[in-house]
Amino acid sequence: MAEADGATAAPRPELDPDDVSWIEPPICQECGVLVRIYPTSYDRWVSLATVELPAKDVPEPFRWRLTRLPDQSHLATDIVAVRLRGIDPLPGEPVVPAHRMMCVPD
Repeated sequence: MAEADGATAAPRPELDPDDVSWIEPPICQECGVLVRIYPTSYDRWVSLATVELPAKDVPEPFRWRLTRLPDQSHLATDIVAVRLRGIDPLPGEPVVPAHRMMCVPD
């Protein structure tokens, strides 16, 4: 399922709470553009674009939504990426596209 969804990104590195050095945002190795890396609801990681687009502009296999987890979740994060399936969003509803849809290698 992760392969089909494109959820094959490496997890974010563990941060040391005592380290005060600057943290650079993740960059795509293929195209050099900033990406957002989020855990999925099935314990994988996905690279997402940094912008939201209307659902009509994003093909169905690349639509994601960021959602907040309930307080008593087993994951150590409060936001996960959920792939939109089943009922399609309204054409103007904002979705987060997978970065692989927008990635144009140099």
